[in-house]
Amino acid sequence: MTIAVVATGGLAIGSIGTSAADDGELRGTGSEESAECAEALADAVEGLGDNFEENCLTEEELDEVTDAPAASSILPPDEVASSPNISLVSNLPKEGPFTPANALNSDLAFQGKYAFAGNYNGFTVYDLHNPRKPEVAAQVLCPGSQNDVTVYGDLLFLSTDSRWTDDSCSAEGPLSAEEAAELDDYWEGMKIFSIEDPTNPEYIGAVETKCGSHTHTLVPGDDSVYIYVSSYDTNSLLSNCQPPHDLISIIDVPLDDPAAAYVAAEPVLFPDAGNQGSNTRGCHDITAYPHLGLAAGACMGDGVVFDISDPLNPTVLDQVRDANFAFWHSATFNNEGTSIIFTDELGGGSGPTCNPTVGPNRGANAIYTWDGDSMEFASYYKIPREQADTENCVAHNGSLIPVPGKDIFVQAWYQGGISVFDFTDPYNPTEIAWYDRGAWTGESIAGAWSTYYYNGYIYSNEIQRGLDVFNLRDPLVAPAKGVRYDELNVQTQPVY
Repeated sequence: MTIAVVATGGLAIGSIGTSAADDGELRGTGSEESAECAEALADAVEGLGDNFEENCLTEEELDEVTDAPAASSILPPDEVASSPNISLVSNLPKEGPFTPANALNSDLAFQGKYAFAGNYNGFTVYDLHNPRKPEVAAQVLCPGSQNDVTVYGDLLFLSTDSRWTDDSCSAEGPLSAEEAAELDDYWEGMKIFSIEDPTNPEYIGAVETKCGSHTHTLVPGDDSVYIYVSSYDTNSLLSNCQPPHDLISIIDVPLDDPAAAYVAAEPVLFPDAGNQGSNTRGCHDITAYPHLGLAAGACMGDGVVFDISDPLNPTVLDQVRDANFAFWHSATFNNEGTSIIFTDELGGGSGPTCNPTVGPNRGANAIYTWDGDSMEFASYYKIPREQADTENCVAHNGSLIPVPGKDIFVQAWYQGGISVFDFTDPYNPTEIAWYDRGAWTGESIAGAWSTYYYNGYIYSNEIQRGLDVFNLRDPLVAPAKGVRYDELNVQTQPVY
């Protein structure tokens, strides 16, 4: 495959939240003020972060999250603390073209004895035959934020949510909206690779989607796999990303000819424009639960449950809104499908929200019950440890730990580390394990992006430090050791 040139340079955040974008009006409202805010930040954060450039705090809100007093419990830089039942058994630092500060590690997927780790410059394949000593099996240089990654059989899918001159891994970019608008054509969307040999992935095709692909979700079919593409960063300058954008793109990938993948549907999920106080411009992330024919969406202003029994025609079953939520980020069902965790990425991943001033109900998880017809709020969960005002910290990606009869979740909190909590009683979630490092001293964001349980270990893709592997030793979670997956894409939830 053709190798792309790696962009250089980093995002200097310093006292995180002062200029690197957070939520204005508790998540962009589509107002002129918030649009100007996002535009002003574009150059500083182009291609970085989860939704950093999308989120701007007002001056009052900025003071609120950055003026929190220091606490004696905050870890000094480079120090480590944890609960006694969890230990870091391996850390494999970033390598080669993935080492720059702006080459952020992102999501994870698993298959057999391999992990597939996204990075803003491509993806890494890790050999997990010995989880305590993982090795790099392959590294593919293919720049494009966020490079959200999933795997299905011999296929790997990679999201591109930035604009490039073409769909190759050697394209020029990322392009600003103004640069893209001057071209006859530009590209963003979904790339497809063959991983028939995981040690030698091969690029086989790409599908362009409206507004690119910030995240994506696999929904298995009979002769195809369907990809739900979530994107939301509209711009009136761009021919392929015009507002309103109340849709998702659904890609049909024929399993006998994946290079022939195409956009099969673009269902408008919110024909009434969704949340009127914060325009529901599509979704940030969707988690499918094929066993129940359901999906849960973290959309622009709403938490949503969909019926996906017809994969090409998802329909909204229920929507909820929460005044404490700034940015509906992701969702997870419990195994029975009776509870749903939604995460609020207040500050877009770049803000210091884990402090007493912001409090326990913002930048947190909200747990809802689901009775088959409607959702009802049950409780919030947020890590109890205060973080420094230079540490980006907020709820982010996590997965269930498959303990039969229990609902246990492990989750990344950026520089807040990782947290394991029991939400079997959705009204009283309780932390049972945690691991935290002191502040990253480099000039960029850092911390755990995605933290998932897979076949006996917890794997965490740390934005700057590389792949972490944890061993959780607790009687409550010991039964999970008996649950084995052949493949795991966390946003395509398996039943156990």
